[in-house]
Amino acid sequence: MANNASARKRIRQIAVRTVRNAARKSRMRTFIKKVETAIASGDKAQAAEALRLAQPEMQRAKTKGVIHLNTVARKISRLSARIKSLASA
Repeated sequence: MANNASARKRIRQIAVRTVRNAARKSRMRTFIKKVETAIASGDKAQAAEALRLAQPEMQRAKTKGVIHLNTVARKISRLSARIKSLASA
């Protein structure tokens, strides 16, 4: 257990940050799920719109340090490629 004021404060800060980060990550996953649902339906326009809305959420999670920047780049790249392949399918 924390024995001094600064350690107790750090515990409080970590608790707040953990909740905030979990919410941000959950929000990002929800947006990604919407993109994947649109891709599964085969509607290219809807999927592209969903990705356009998801990208800022993903970038924000990266900026806040919730997930690694390369993870965001990879996810956006893979989703874009899947949307692009809908036309030829």
